[in-house]
Amino acid sequence: MKIIIGRTDKADFPELSLEEIDVKIDSGAYTSSIHCSNIKEFTENNESLIKFTLLDPEHSFYNHKEFRSKNYTSKIVKSSNGISEKRFMIQTEIVIFNTTFPIHFTLSERTDMKFPVLLGRKFLNKKFVIDTAKKNLSNKLKQNTK
Repeated sequence: MKIIIGRTDKADFPELSLEEIDVKIDSGAYTSSIHCSNIKEFTENNESLIKFTLLDPEHSFYNHKEFRSKNYTSKIVKSSNGISEKRFMIQTEIVIFNTTFPIHFTLSERTDMKFPVLLGRKFLNKKFVIDTAKKNLSNKLKQNTK
């Protein structure tokens, strides 16, 4: 049975040390993305890695942590304005509706966007049905089970 999700919500990302981050449900996007800054690919001990900081200093949840990962790929993503760009993609976990799901995120500089996280169709498919009249259904469930 699919879970009803509203047009926006809040989610936790334990591996990224983020809690109750605003997410926008974006059925127009295929992949999910998370706002990062200082995204750099580099080589260390003959291994390719990426490093990035999540969110930006203006965001209230910015934690100054630099994340590093060797488990990443890159893909070409066409944004809503039609421009294609190469983005790095990581796998992590999202906690939503009191359940932990694996999720892939493209790393994107979303400074001018209201929501630091977009959940796209690849993640939503077969798990959720979107009710655009509702919002924060997962966060309300979390608050009620505390």
